[in-house]
Amino acid sequence: MKTFFGNGSGPKLGKIIAMDRFDSGRSLSPIRQAEAYWTALLGDDGVPRRSQIDPRGLENILEYTFILERIAPGLARFRLAGSHLSKIAGMEVRGMPLTAFFEPSSRGQITEELEKVFSDPAICELSLVSKGKLGRVRLEARVILLPLRSDLGDISRVLGVMVSDGAIGATPRRFTIQSSSVRPLVAIQRQVDKPELNAGFAEEQAEFKRPARHLKLVYSRDD
Repeated sequence: MKTFFGNGSGPKLGKIIAMDRFDSGRSLSPIRQAEAYWTALLGDDGVPRRSQIDPRGLENILEYTFILERIAPGLARFRLAGSHLSKIAGMEVRGMPLTAFFEPSSRGQITEELEKVFSDPAICELSLVSKGKLGRVRLEARVILLPLRSDLGDISRVLGVMVSDGAIGATPRRFTIQSSSVRPLVAIQRQVDKPELNAGFAEEQAEFKRPARHLKLVYSRDD
């Protein structure tokens, strides 16, 4: 898995699962790490390039990470994927479409959300659930999709992370979308360029006033 992304380069480098497990931050950590890495690569031309992705910057979350390639509007296939995704699918996922992880009822929505990632462009976060059946327990997962430019400069790649919480059980596991969030790139860049001050520690700026002159030159004439 050390060569997960190839030779990319860049200057910047069963049991019931409680619903609040994700709130602990343990399963969300890879999501936030990937977003922070991607955000650090944002430049003047916006969306980072695929060639900037260096596996050393994502070394501790590679098993959850994947790269998608756009093949049609709203459709993308896995170019690379970590071992965690293969465990959920019960097979190697390279070459498979992203929709293969979703129930038919949610495939229309994931297609719409994915197209926003490419066309707006935008970051998309998804909260997923796979219902329990015979030999399977309820499984929750989180996904983040981060747009990338190809070597040709078009936005046709995605850096993504998928993390499930709980026993995977019998495979393949397919999910429905519980909730989704889409954040356009322009809003993200505005936050990066102009970070908000913490109002709890902010102070009003006082007008600068020159200090009053307290000294005066005194001289005397000696007779």
